[in-house]
Amino acid sequence: MRSGIRSEDRCSQLASCHVGARNPQQKETMKDWTDRRLALARLLKGPTVAVPGVHDALSAMLAERAGFPVLYVGSYATAAVRLGLADVGAVSMTEMVEHAASIVNAVRVPVLADAENGWNNAANIWRTVQSFERAGVSGIHIEDHEFGKHTDAAPVLASIEQATAKIEAAVAAREDPNFLIIARTDAPWATGDVQDTLNRIERYAAAGADLVMPAGLSLADVPSAHKRSGKGVVITDRRGRSFAEEAQSGAALVLYYGLSLHASFFAVKTALEQFHATLDADALPHLREHVTEFEQLMGYDAFAARARKYGVTADDGQKQS
Repeated sequence: MRSGIRSEDRCSQLASCHVGARNPQQKETMKDWTDRRLALARLLKGPTVAVPGVHDALSAMLAERAGFPVLYVGSYATAAVRLGLADVGAVSMTEMVEHAASIVNAVRVPVLADAENGWNNAANIWRTVQSFERAGVSGIHIEDHEFGKHTDAAPVLASIEQATAKIEAAVAAREDPNFLIIARTDAPWATGDVQDTLNRIERYAAAGADLVMPAGLSLADVPSAHKRSGKGVVITDRRGRSFAEEAQSGAALVLYYGLSLHASFFAVKTALEQFHATLDADALPHLREHVTEFEQLMGYDAFAARARKYGVTADDGQKQS
């Protein structure tokens, strides 16, 4: 059993929890990415970690500032904010990698990403793994789902043999052994067959997966998933469950995959509807009060300080344009 602890306590276990905008001239290095992955490894040795889903660089910065030491970006959020589409397999590998990279570059904490079904067979999945790895991501989950997610369409799962081969190839392809390969099975929600789920994660773990992710598995069955796989178990949040209950199950990570996306959707929708009705922006709750805070987070003050330090003037800017 794992007992969860709050995000602010988690931050003390990392080298630092970044607050405010990062220096735009700072380049990510392989060492920085490895440091993040090692920080995540240390966190995984402790209690259950609540991992908020973020949908873009700004939401990632806010999540980091709130104290969360690990972030997650999934195809659900990426499809929505990047393409305005449902998460039904329309996001390409390149789009997902680029979106994840923008989030990695905005924060200094580990970022986990959704690698769908790998977009490739076992022979070519090395491209997927190395693309995310070179984007600075700390780990990815690869699923055995092939069709039908998030809809009432008949789901299709890859065979255990095909999915196991992908996981084995993905593990072999990583350049940094600290980069996590999380094996996800969608059998719990696709078929409801608990034994098939346990068989799958056992095979995926034997193929070298660092963690297993039985999507949709009941909390009561999480201990069995851990026992059969011998690995930490990643789960997603579900309405009506508390984090305390999720931690009680012994899960290593709980992904709140839609958290920032759904919060943003509601806030923006509400503001626009109210503005359309009143055409009075000043009447919108909280709209004007947080502009200064927002610009501080974006680093406007830091830019002005650099401009003063290096003697940059408006004339310099005109010459460059």
